[in-house]
Amino acid sequence: MTETVTSHPAIESTTADKIATFFYRHWLLIVNIFFGTWVILPWFAPVFAAIGWPGMASVIYKIYSVQCHQLPERSYFLFGPKIMYSVQDINTVWPYTDFFRLRQFVGNADFGFKIAWSDRMVSFYTPYFLSGLWMAVSRLRRRRKTGNPLATSGWKVLPVWLLILSLVPLGIDGITHTISDAINFGAAFRDTNTWLAALTNNAFSATFYAGDAIGSFNWWMRLLTGLLAGFGTMRFVLPALEDVFETESRVR
Repeated sequence: MTETVTSHPAIESTTADKIATFFYRHWLLIVNIFFGTWVILPWFAPVFAAIGWPGMASVIYKIYSVQCHQLPERSYFLFGPKIMYSVQDINTVWPYTDFFRLRQFVGNADFGFKIAWSDRMVSFYTPYFLSGLWMAVSRLRRRRKTGNPLATSGWKVLPVWLLILSLVPLGIDGITHTISDAINFGAAFRDTNTWLAALTNNAFSATFYAGDAIGSFNWWMRLLTGLLAGFGTMRFVLPALEDVFETESRVR
């Protein structure tokens, strides 16, 4: 006798609806958990390396190497005497100057260990997480103020022209760095910035113009353009998502 197996589409549909409803109602929490993990995890690579878990550190470095060049002279270091090192410093223990070998240096017990992201990635993606937290606080304040448990953050979607304006400086800085590295890695116009020294009549110190150390022109540009682009992107994306998900959650 053949046993007939019957499906229960109503039950499946109900389960799917429950999952969808949970997502629509808690989308901001899910987004914050995702970006929080994505932003914090690169900082655990040097932690794992320092406590003697090189395998765990290597996994994180490899995951983020797909997204970031991880050049050590443009990365932050933890558990060492300096937060950032020049290529000359690195060459004392890692005698390579070409792009592909240089990026493989993760640090050592004397230098400390680099974060799995470059300083540009830190400045660009950290606002993703901070913006999500900011929206959550804004929503909570409005709900307490209005007494409406379903009140939104009140954020308006950033106009497209402002979004583009926030991204342009990052694009210019990133493209000029890429061209400079392709021309003469480590010694081209974005490494020496002699054009800027001439433009400003050497008004600043030599360490401001050359290299990538904290306080240098290159560092400031990666920091400021990254923050501007990161916050600009999320001020466009988050309110748009809120409009869609909050409307859908009320329907459900």
